[in-house]
Amino acid sequence: MASERTEVQVRPGAEADLTALTDIYNHYVRETAITFDTAVFSPEERHPWLLSHPEDGPHRLLVARERVSGVILGYATSSPFRDRPAYATSVEVSVYCAPDAGGRGIGTLLYKALFEALEGEDVHRAYAGIAQPNDASVRLHERFGFRHVGTYQEVGRKFGRYWDVAWYERPLGAGR
Repeated sequence: MASERTEVQVRPGAEADLTALTDIYNHYVRETAITFDTAVFSPEERHPWLLSHPEDGPHRLLVARERVSGVILGYATSSPFRDRPAYATSVEVSVYCAPDAGGRGIGTLLYKALFEALEGEDVHRAYAGIAQPNDASVRLHERFGFRHVGTYQEVGRKFGRYWDVAWYERPLGAGR
């Protein structure tokens, strides 16, 4: 019998995934402080985001889906860290799993594929901001060699309270 992991395919995100990806993200918008967006998105509103992550280059979108059913289980991205030119070799990474896909190793599978895809790109550092508390995300990032570099105190307000964001950094490419 195949393991759950062998039944999961990781591939670049596609237009056909947009509704499922939007649904996953909107869960976190509505239910958690993991993202500081406060209003849900329509797939049309998320379309520019999808287009900003081509199949190659430093800004990727990888999707995990069940091979048989085609159900999207989660996604990982590498996005511009900041918009000024000198930041071009740094990326901000994130991973979002479908609410019912937690604890299956989907985040690990996605990050493994993402960092492998970035190996040949001109990127020097990956950064991840983790709203606190989020022990599962901290463990995931530390497993991939991220180290804590600082915490912004009470930087975001959502659900009537302020949240801290811990920042993690990982060298990429020749900088490792």
